Amino acid sequence: MPQTHPAIDQATPTTAPPTPPTPPTALSLEERMEVINAAMTIRLEEAALAYEVNTAHIPTEPVDLADVLTVPLAPTLQPPPACSPTPVAAVLQRAHRRLLTGGWCRNAIADEDGALCLFGAVRFEAHRDLGLEMSAISVLLEAIRRQFGDRFESVPAFNDSCRDGRLPMRILGQAADLAHARGL
Repeated sequence: MPQTHPAIDQATPTTAPPTPPTPPTALSLEERMEVINAAMTIRLEEAALAYEVNTAHIPTEPVDLADVLTVPLAPTLQPPPACSPTPVAAVLQRAHRRLLTGGWCRNAIADEDGALCLFGAVRFEAHRDLGLEMSAISVLLEAIRRQFGDRFESVPAFNDSCRDGRLPMRILGQAADLAHARGL
């Protein structure tokens, strides 16, 4: 008769439980950075070698940098572009130039350093001609609304919402182009 259970005198072999792995010693930040630096250096060297192998068959000619560099080493002042012959466009162009040279500000018509907001620059360049000033502000507001819809009620509201002068300067340039295109 076959035996279906182990004999009493037979012991089941026991194995010792595996010893838990010892936790790796924690590396300091500098040591980890050195390991990563070494790994990246190896990868970059392998990539450079692969590039050289893959491009060895391509004929190249050395480039003479004297032929490439043609700009003057010292910047020279360029004359400002000619103002538009139309009065509103000319006011907007001069206001743009004034903000470029004198600076832009927000939350005030002018600050203590002499920087102006959009409205202040247009007012200054209109030379107390209220009709010219209002026409320029109207075109400027239209340029703002073309890009932002009815989000802004006025030029000062738009000006004060900006974080720096890049966007107001761009809108002022667009308004000058718009006035010039309309012959204003």
